Amino acid sequence: MGTRPDTGGMRRAHTVEQVRAAEGELMARLPEGALMQRAAHGLAAAVADLLGEVYGARVRLLVGPGDNGGDALWAGALLARRGAGVEAVLLSEKAHAEGLAALRAAGGRVVDSGGARPDVVVDGILGIGGRPGLRENAVAALADVAGVPVVAVDVPSGVEVDTGRVDGPHVRAHLTVTFGTHKLAHLVDPAAEACGALHLVDIGLDLPEAALEALQPADAGALLPVPGPFDHKYTRGVVGVRAGSEQYPGAAVLCTSGAGTGLAGMVRYVGSAADQVRAVHPEVVVGAGRVQAWVVGSGGSEGAAEALAEAAADGVPLVVDADAIAHVRSLEPDADVLITPHAGELAALLDVDRAEVEADQLGYARRAAADLGVTVLLKGRHTLCAAPDGRVRVTTTGTPWLGTAGAGDVLAGLCGALRAAGLSSYDAGSLGSWLHGAAAQLASDGGPLVAARVADAVPPVVRGLLRSTLS
Repeated sequence: MGTRPDTGGMRRAHTVEQVRAAEGELMARLPEGALMQRAAHGLAAAVADLLGEVYGARVRLLVGPGDNGGDALWAGALLARRGAGVEAVLLSEKAHAEGLAALRAAGGRVVDSGGARPDVVVDGILGIGGRPGLRENAVAALADVAGVPVVAVDVPSGVEVDTGRVDGPHVRAHLTVTFGTHKLAHLVDPAAEACGALHLVDIGLDLPEAALEALQPADAGALLPVPGPFDHKYTRGVVGVRAGSEQYPGAAVLCTSGAGTGLAGMVRYVGSAADQVRAVHPEVVVGAGRVQAWVVGSGGSEGAAEALAEAAADGVPLVVDADAIAHVRSLEPDADVLITPHAGELAALLDVDRAEVEADQLGYARRAAADLGVTVLLKGRHTLCAAPDGRVRVTTTGTPWLGTAGAGDVLAGLCGALRAAGLSSYDAGSLGSWLHGAAAQLASDGGPLVAARVADAVPPVVRGLLRSTLS
């Protein structure tokens, strides 16, 4: 059974093949050209909202040979009828004939380049089937309007839609207007960063199961482990933390801070930074004992391998961070493991260059999850949570201020608490990342923050989600 696009709940992204199939099924039921008209009206409305005042505005269309060029031309015709001055730069001899005729009939015109500087540029150069990169004439046309806000039709031209890769010149959009569903490039970096803001236009597609998901607040609230009236600290889950070292005792404090945000019933700590942990968190129990999940590696330094082996001997789920990630291959193949690497740590684990991982984040997260049989939480601007079975969620909460020392330690502890509370590694990683990003946004409030404040902000974020769920 198909699904309608995500207009409020879980944000879902589909592959080009999935979208093409859904479009084909819908076009078979609609009059010819009706689907393009739906897209063009949605695009024109989004451009009008961006402009504020359409009458007298100058709009330049960069038009390629495909349907996205047709969408741009039809939208340009609609804007011209509302009094905008619309001009089209044709970057191919195969421009959409009906759309071009409609633009001219509405008073729009075709130009080579130059002329008055437009107020907005509509990127209709390439569609979702286009190859990565741009031809020289497209690069020149974009250079001619450098600094002008760009509205991309479906995807920024030049990005690789199904991978999120960016190879060669491409459009950097202020706004991307997409149709029917999000595509992978809208959510996966580095392409996602080139999309700017996203606006989804529902054109009536029936879609299969998504290739990638992004939690929204309602989804995060539904995943939260909420205690019942007869729960106590042990039934809510005990999370163990083996973190820190003489060199990095603060990592133990921050990891227990993330673990102790109230989502599990108790935190147990084993390591060399017991005094520092007690000083900040007197509620943490120090010493070995039964746990439902271990968090290992944050600031572990040379002792990370031994700490990982000791934690693995308990046979409980593991959240493996920082220095312990390098030793994950030593674990039993059937171990239940969530690893939380940044691009450099994943590159070292897979013996590739960091730049390769950064360029193909989705590909390498999936590869590591499948090859190692673990859940991979690849940290970044848009963090990816990849399960061994191929499922992927992307986190779109967060702020650039989250790039601060110790933030990863808090994240590892938070994921461990959720795992101990009974969530799967996939749900614990994706929800933990979502909460971590949302807490950072709250704590930052648009300015700097430190890692401890991220942990402090998790409970108010959770309260807000629970209130929304109950209302």
